[in-house]
Amino acid sequence: MALLEERRKKLLAEGLFARERKRPLPYLPRVIGVITSPTGAVIRDILHRLDDRFPSHVLVWPVRVQGDTCAPEVVNAIEGFNAFLPKGPIPRPDLLIVARGGGSIEDLWGFNEEAVVRAAAESMIPLISAVGHETDWTLIDHAADMRAPTPTGAAEIAVPVKAELEATVAQLGARLKAGIGRLSDRKRESLRAAARALPAPDGLLAMPRQSFDALERRLGQGLGTNVTAKRSAWSRAEGRLNPNRLLALFDRKREALRLNAARLTISGIDRQRRQDADRLQGFSARLVRALDLRVTDARNTLDQRGRLLKTLSYESVLERGFALVRDENDQPVKRADDVKKGAALTIEFAGRERVGVIATEGSAQAKPKPAAKPKKPPQQGDLF
Repeated sequence: MALLEERRKKLLAEGLFARERKRPLPYLPRVIGVITSPTGAVIRDILHRLDDRFPSHVLVWPVRVQGDTCAPEVVNAIEGFNAFLPKGPIPRPDLLIVARGGGSIEDLWGFNEEAVVRAAAESMIPLISAVGHETDWTLIDHAADMRAPTPTGAAEIAVPVKAELEATVAQLGARLKAGIGRLSDRKRESLRAAARALPAPDGLLAMPRQSFDALERRLGQGLGTNVTAKRSAWSRAEGRLNPNRLLALFDRKREALRLNAARLTISGIDRQRRQDADRLQGFSARLVRALDLRVTDARNTLDQRGRLLKTLSYESVLERGFALVRDENDQPVKRADDVKKGAALTIEFAGRERVGVIATEGSAQAKPKPAAKPKKPPQQGDLF
């Protein structure tokens, strides 16, 4: 018993027991896999109970339910059922039942083995454990998705009662038929009420018929008026298109063409060309003068800025006798504190001439500043 309790605590710590991971059992499994002894009374009790409640397709995997080979055979059976293909030649069970009759703790010990518990916990098919009687507990009961007190109870849990299902279906069918009848009656009454509210067909067509007759009369009058207007416009156009008016218009157009031809002579074209050439020459002279003025202004501005740049450049300072000291990175040295003994320096003179030197001495380290004296806290003066 101590070994059983120790093994139960170990498997509970690993989360293999189904108290925290119960899966729902299928309500109406089509195929049930039973793992038990084929020669005992357990399989007969399960098959008899299934036939009484709801006949189902049962697959029996024969195993020994006690002894040294019990645990490996049960593990092989659980893993074998899980290995079936859903649409293979042998149908895959929707539910598994591991069953055995009652017995002593030694007879049931095969269902306390760790391999059996792990196989039950890793099963992808929901599993019912029906090992022993109601007072018998094994470790597979904790790993299964459901524990049945007896093998017969497992069959009762696995399937519902067929007669009760048929009665429920019949009752629901009757309720559905009655509901459809009541709905049909309500829809029929609603249709009749809507039909009574609609006007008669002649009443629906009376207004459109009157509108059509009015439009027909207006269409005849409009066509007559339009024909009269078009005839009057044609008569006016016919009066304007007489031969005398056309001859007078032709004479005016011919005189205008003669005047335009007189203006378009060779002398007129030459005069226009000379005027355009004089204007182009004037534009060219103005453009040249503007460009010269712009270039002169730009040159003066550039010279002025060049002189300013030369005045502000450090080279003008070097021309007055000063020198520029650079470090080994060619960066200007601004303070003596930046020079270390032995550092390679470059001195630049006027004319960008440079001389390399080595610093023989470094700058003296700055003396540390004396610590500031703590200030005395202000004291309150005498009020009197």
